[in-house]
Amino acid sequence: MDIFLLFLGFIFIFLGIIGAFLPILPGPLTGWVGLLLLHFTSTVPKDWTFLSITLFVAALVWVLDYFIPAMGTKRFGGSKSGVYGTTIGLIIGLFSPIPFGILIGAFVGAFIGEMMNNSKDTDRALKASFGSLLGFFVSASLKFGVGLVYFWFFISTFWEYKSAFFS
Repeated sequence: MDIFLLFLGFIFIFLGIIGAFLPILPGPLTGWVGLLLLHFTSTVPKDWTFLSITLFVAALVWVLDYFIPAMGTKRFGGSKSGVYGTTIGLIIGLFSPIPFGILIGAFVGAFIGEMMNNSKDTDRALKASFGSLLGFFVSASLKFGVGLVYFWFFISTFWEYKSAFFS
């Protein structure tokens, strides 16, 4: 059972890293589930303080993920239409066969959203689109960083107890 939890935990950690770039997966929370599964093995002692702190960080980043792209769009003069366009563009870009479809989708979605809101000001729409893209980069970088830290926690904890897993 420990090997199964270890394997499942590793999958969740990996999905947490991927979730930094996919808007469908809550990256840090998914990675935290991987840490939790590792601590549910009989080999690794449960450290509730560690799990509580990492859960708090994951939840904080998850909440911030909803505000950072919107803040980027707003900071560069965008409207709610631009924010909605960014979200729709991210989702469409996710399924796009084009490389970097998520980035292009976020940018184009924000631009279209802004143009629908204020169809006369293309400069403002373009500026808001860049703000949306910048917000996406900041948010994805934050989630990716947390995902890498959780991956490091997972691997270092496993390494510390590896002999007990395979004995």
